[in-house]
Amino acid sequence: MNADLPFGPATGIGSMPGGDARETAKTVTGTFEDFPFLPELPARGPGADMIGRTAGMLVELYARVEPSGWRIGDRPGRDTKRARSWLGEDLDALEEFTQGYEGPLKVQAVGPWTLAAGLELRNGESSLSDAGACRDLAASLAEGLRLHLAELARRVPGARLVLQLDEPSLTAVLRGQVRTASGYRTHRAVDRQIVEATLRDVMGVHAEGPVVVHSCAPDVPFALLRRAGAAAVSFDLSLLTERDDDTIGEAVEAGTRLFAGVVPGTDGPLSDPAGSVMGVRTLWRRLGLQPGLLARAVTITPSCGLAGASPEYARRALAHCVRAARSLADNPE
Repeated sequence: MNADLPFGPATGIGSMPGGDARETAKTVTGTFEDFPFLPELPARGPGADMIGRTAGMLVELYARVEPSGWRIGDRPGRDTKRARSWLGEDLDALEEFTQGYEGPLKVQAVGPWTLAAGLELRNGESSLSDAGACRDLAASLAEGLRLHLAELARRVPGARLVLQLDEPSLTAVLRGQVRTASGYRTHRAVDRQIVEATLRDVMGVHAEGPVVVHSCAPDVPFALLRRAGAAAVSFDLSLLTERDDDTIGEAVEAGTRLFAGVVPGTDGPLSDPAGSVMGVRTLWRRLGLQPGLLARAVTITPSCGLAGASPEYARRALAHCVRAARSLADNPE
C-alpha cells in the first residue's frame, strides 16, 4: 500500500486474547498487511489492561493498583514499571514483524475522559471529580503520547502512524452518568466545550497524522468528535439507530472516515463476508450517499476489542474483517 494513504480497508480495535506478544504481533501483521496495529494483551494482568497501560505512558504522573482500581500515586512503583515493561515487549514484537513495512500503522491509548473516569485521585474519588486533576491528566497524557509516537516512528520508520484514542466512557462523562466511589451518586456532567477542547489538545500531539476516536458504547457523539479534530470515528455498527443518521451523514460529507465495527468481538458463528457488511450498505442507502464512496470512507473492524474471545476465534475474526472489506469494495451496491 502507498505510505501516503492514511487508512487501510480493515484493521483491529486493539485488545487481543492471550499473553504471547510475539505470536499476537505475527498474527496481526500477517492478517492486516496494509493496516496493522500494536496489539494489547490485557489477560497478562494489571498494567496490561486498558487504563493501566495508558497510565504507564503518563509523564510525571504515576499510578498504582488498589483494590478499587488504578490510583494516582507519588512515584513510579512496580505497577508502573510492569506496565512499561509489557509495552516495551509489545513494541519489540511489533518491530520484529514490521521490518521494511511502509503504510498506515495504528496505535491505541485511552483518551483523556475515559482515563479521568477510570483513574482515582489519592482520596479514592475519580479524577473526573476535580477539574484541575483532569487538566493535569490530559497534559501528562499528551506528553506521554508524543513520546510514545516518537518511539514507534523510530522503530517502524516507514509507518504512517494513526493514533486511536479509546473513549468508551465519553458519553457517560457528557451525560453525568459516571458513578462516584460510593456508588450512590454520579459525577456531574462535564461541559461539552471543555470535553471538546481537551480532546482537541490531546489530538494535537499527532498533528502530522490522523487520529481515530473509538467507542463501542451507544450514542457516540460524532459531531463533537469531528469538531475536536478526529479524522475517523470507530464504533459498533449494531448500536447505531436512525437518530444517528444526520450526524453520520454530515461527518462523512466533511471527510470523516468511519471505522465500522461489524464482526462480533466474542466467540460465535461468523456470517459470510458480504452478510457482515450488509448493515454498512443499508446505512449508506439511508444516508443517500454514493455507493462508490464506500471503500474510500469506511474501514472494517471487529465491533469491539477481542480480549474476551478465544485465540482461535480472534484469528478468524480478524481475517473475516479483511474479507468483509474486500466484499464492500468489490460490491458497494
